[in-house]
Amino acid sequence: MKICRTTVASILLLVMAGYSIADDPKPPANPWEATIQKFEESDREQPPPAGANLFIGSSSVRMWKLMSGFPNQVCINRGFGGSQMGDAAKYVERIVIPCKPKVVVLYSGDNDIASGKTPEVVRDAYKSFRDQLHKQLPETKLVLISIKPSPSRWKLREKALEANRLLREETTQGPNQTFVDVWPAMLSADGLPREELFVKDQLHMNEAGYQIWNGLIEKHLQ
Repeated sequence: MKICRTTVASILLLVMAGYSIADDPKPPANPWEATIQKFEESDREQPPPAGANLFIGSSSVRMWKLMSGFPNQVCINRGFGGSQMGDAAKYVERIVIPCKPKVVVLYSGDNDIASGKTPEVVRDAYKSFRDQLHKQLPETKLVLISIKPSPSRWKLREKALEANRLLREETTQGPNQTFVDVWPAMLSADGLPREELFVKDQLHMNEAGYQIWNGLIEKHLQ
């Protein structure tokens, strides 16, 4: 069998680059599975009380000091940093519904917009989360926090605002949904994000930022 020089050269280049013709590229491992399993393991070892307030979402939730922020409430933290609205919807069956919370507080969408997803995709992912939750827990109150105005992502503000508009509208399409808009309270008089509410990366909030959130959310808790 004859092999042309071009084919031989191509094979040599692949070998030199560290590839094998027989390689079958595998998809990357699920980045959240280990975290989700830890939540599940923790719940098996010490089942959370039914009727609590469950917070789920991205790093803004993961970093939220719920015990000090809401000392008179029973709160469960299900934040996993870097996650998007679709991730919350994907895991609602595993880390939300089994806890049987009375109130679910959801913050996500920030990372979605930053990754290039459209406001409509964010809205549809929220719908998926809500529909799964209310199918099994129809009396659970769902509190949706708007995307916040982060200085480091200010260039994406128009998309973030459109996502907030769609999310607010969606929360009117059925019972037991509340939209909490944190955007206005986090802006200064000149209409720009208040940098003093954020840590050095100007994306994540400091204690002052969370104090604003605490004040806006507390009245909605069980």
